[in-house]
Amino acid sequence: MSATGEVTAGRPGRGRRIILWRHGQTAWNVERRFQGSTDVELTETGVAQARRAAGLLVHLRPDAIVASDLARAANTAAELSVLTGLEVTLEEGLRETYAGVWQGLTHEEIIARHGEEYAAWKRGEPVRRGGGELETEVADRAAPVVLRHAEKLPEDGTLVVVSHGGTIRTTLGRLLGLEPHTWESLGGLTNCCWSVLGEGARGWRLLEHNAGTLPEPVIGDDV
Repeated sequence: MSATGEVTAGRPGRGRRIILWRHGQTAWNVERRFQGSTDVELTETGVAQARRAAGLLVHLRPDAIVASDLARAANTAAELSVLTGLEVTLEEGLRETYAGVWQGLTHEEIIARHGEEYAAWKRGEPVRRGGGELETEVADRAAPVVLRHAEKLPEDGTLVVVSHGGTIRTTLGRLLGLEPHTWESLGGLTNCCWSVLGEGARGWRLLEHNAGTLPEPVIGDDV
């Protein structure tokens, strides 16, 4: 906050920040197909979404950008790289959940062919969807990547992590210390929207979720 009381977008506040940014739209998103670790490209709309979001996120003055090495995330991150001049570090550990035989199926096909498995997953039970990864295994590989890069930040630095809806949810759950069966309570992210974690006295704190605009000051919070 400036001396006049105005919030400066490029100075997000005390402590480090992690921005978890979901990639832009793909054709499989539109078709409601489970992508998982399948490498699906952005649509023209997805590229436009990435450019719009990058035009906002650049005002938060990121110190580092890290992304899943799948094309839809890497190409989303590239739009912010152009504006910031920062190189994007690609990390396999930030890929979306591998979901075996579910990958490529539509939502309706998954329910029709694997209805019991789907229902158990929605209840919060540990399920290897399609014979793939458990959500806790996704968090086991993704959260350490995020923390490793966050530890390199300067004081009050900002890290942008470009990843996937499922991976972001499990990473949020792990970094916030939530029990795995509650992770589904974190609502999904719209294409090219993001969540913001801030460093607090008790660990990481969720400041924004599924955001598509620059942050506004919080008035009347309990801290």
